[in-house]
Amino acid sequence: MRLTDVLDTVLDRSVVLGYTWIGPALRQHWWPENPAPGSMSGKHVLVTGATSGLGKATAAGLARLGADVYVLGHNREHIERAMVELESDVPRGRFHAEQCDLSNLADVRRFCEDFAARVPELSTLIHNAGTMSHERRETDEGHEFTLATMVLGPHLMTSLLRGPMAAAPDGASVLFMSSGGMYTAALRDDDPEYREDAYSGPKAYARVKRMQVVLAQMWAQRLAPDGITVESMHPGWVDTRGVARYLPKFRAITLPFMRNVEEGADTMIWLAVARPRAGAQSASGQFWHDRRARPTSYGRDRDQDLEKRRRLWDYVAAATGTDD
Repeated sequence: MRLTDVLDTVLDRSVVLGYTWIGPALRQHWWPENPAPGSMSGKHVLVTGATSGLGKATAAGLARLGADVYVLGHNREHIERAMVELESDVPRGRFHAEQCDLSNLADVRRFCEDFAARVPELSTLIHNAGTMSHERRETDEGHEFTLATMVLGPHLMTSLLRGPMAAAPDGASVLFMSSGGMYTAALRDDDPEYREDAYSGPKAYARVKRMQVVLAQMWAQRLAPDGITVESMHPGWVDTRGVARYLPKFRAITLPFMRNVEEGADTMIWLAVARPRAGAQSASGQFWHDRRARPTSYGRDRDQDLEKRRRLWDYVAAATGTDD
């Protein structure tokens, strides 16, 4: 094993060193090369939750590489403000404003039907949108809000945009922005809607982030015949509006060590360029951090129980009306 591999693993296991700005500051000396200028030219990329934070940084980074970026948000005012900011930051970028409420499955169906008619070839679908609640909330369709936004909506969107992704000439990818917090959560196939336990916003968030990683692995198997890779990743500890709002104590303690949004989005941008081109050379469905595949659990194996995985998939498929 190379010395850099040992150091990288030590950083990852320490959490504090690996998840803060220290991680990329050191790892950039040995991680894979940066995407080449123009490497996303001619590619169409859809980024959810792209009006702020990690999503907006991802949209800007991919536009700088030449991609046509579809900036999706649920609030029209936020979308318009983000478009002004993105076009100012990347004057030659090609941005397209899109609106959809991912927590509303009917709206996801409406959006995907319209989007697929306008964009017949989609190279990258990035599921970045996230949310957290202090109290348990349900959507009008009866689903727990965090689950609907980060699991059900993305699952349905992946299914409905499979055709445009399969049509991408050089391969396509589906990428999930998960969280290092998912390491603290076991897969809960028995209570996906969080009805049985006393509700906790951070716990609900960690649970759905674990679900994202598991579903990404299962999607990887199903989409492989179409030349579509599926990956998940976590950005480390990033100073975002969501962290400030929902985890103020954590932010107060870790702020001096937090990454900025560009550092957090780096691996997502790198994956968008690198993974479709990997093809059969590397297995799809991995969990990434700082441009390197990471274990999905430490200690006891939280997500590899095949029966639990199947039950989660069956629940999500039934809730979204999909049969992929």
